[in-house]
Amino acid sequence: MSGGRTYLDWNATAPLRPEARAAMLAALDCVGNASSPHAEGRRARALMEGAREQIAACLGADPRRVSFTSGATEAANWLLRPNIGTPSSKPLDLLLVAATEHACVLEGHRFAAGRVERIPVDGDGIVDLAWLERRLAEAVARQGPGTTLVAVQAANNETGVLQPLAPIAGLLAAARAPWVCDAVQAAGRIPLDVKAIGRGALFLSGHKLGGPKGVGAVVFGSDDFYPEALLRGGGQERRRRAGTENVAAIAGLAAALAAATSEAGEAGRRSQRLQRRFETGLRSLSSEAMIFGEAVPRLANTTCFALPGIAAETALIALDLDGVAVSSGSACSSGKVANSQVLEAMQAAPALRASALRVSSGRTSGEAEIDACLAALRRLVEGQAKRHLVRAKGARKVA
Repeated sequence: MSGGRTYLDWNATAPLRPEARAAMLAALDCVGNASSPHAEGRRARALMEGAREQIAACLGADPRRVSFTSGATEAANWLLRPNIGTPSSKPLDLLLVAATEHACVLEGHRFAAGRVERIPVDGDGIVDLAWLERRLAEAVARQGPGTTLVAVQAANNETGVLQPLAPIAGLLAAARAPWVCDAVQAAGRIPLDVKAIGRGALFLSGHKLGGPKGVGAVVFGSDDFYPEALLRGGGQERRRRAGTENVAAIAGLAAALAAATSEAGEAGRRSQRLQRRFETGLRSLSSEAMIFGEAVPRLANTTCFALPGIAAETALIALDLDGVAVSSGSACSSGKVANSQVLEAMQAAPALRASALRVSSGRTSGEAEIDACLAALRRLVEGQAKRHLVRAKGARKVA
């Protein structure tokens, strides 16, 4: 709670962690440019390399394989391109991308439209492994191994659904297909090890886990998957990304990831208790309430649901006026309430998609926040029922 409001939109942005704030304030007092050879520059460089090592330790990586970006969108635009490896490497022929990926993956790639295919998902949002295995085999037969790039996220930003990473890794290893994994919602919440990615990379974003906005990282799983630089003009980041590094933001990102990773076990258990409390309360509000991805593993902090008959836009406005902040899905559509592409890929009925809301909790969330949200939803449902009753009485009078 803050200022009498209830914040349950942590998947959009998590409040800044005190560890991140402290790391950033310390770094802001460092005047040097991390590329300068003098003492001030070396101090800035040391702070940045320390952050790189922190991130690598959290994700089982070699620090030399950690590169900093402005966030997930830049990472997706950088990684999802045909040209990877050395200049003499053969360009990739095909991109297979899960149908429920974030827009930065679905729209941020550099493949020609005819060289992109979407991996179908089932009604719970899990990728169709049989389809993926068959399509990879066809690609290997036609173009040879190692010619297809695959993009499958670890955890969905809207539903919280967790993809089966180990089986996916097995299929990709057999086809020698590199893997780009959006770990934005998973980082700091579930165990991640970049070695499981094999040839490829995962990426994360600072503000989703309690770090600052505008900073992220790409963590590579091997030395033979390095797309050509997206930003040129300097030798920063081992010539992978030109531009003076934002040392303070990088320090904040690393501190936030380290803190979230160390607390993940207890935080997950607390989130599960809150999730059960919310979903039980939701069922008591309406027997028609629909929880998306309920039957499969999900992030413990995320519930995507629909109350049929109540439009998402109406619900969001009413809840906001009632002091509760939730969302209708991804926060990357300029504040608009749009039809969910994720739920469409899961073949949810249009009426359910139009009513879908997302509640996502975080490290300071408690039962009071859950109960406040449920109370606001109850007022919304009861108000909707009263309006239906009034309209029905009016229709009978006219008749």
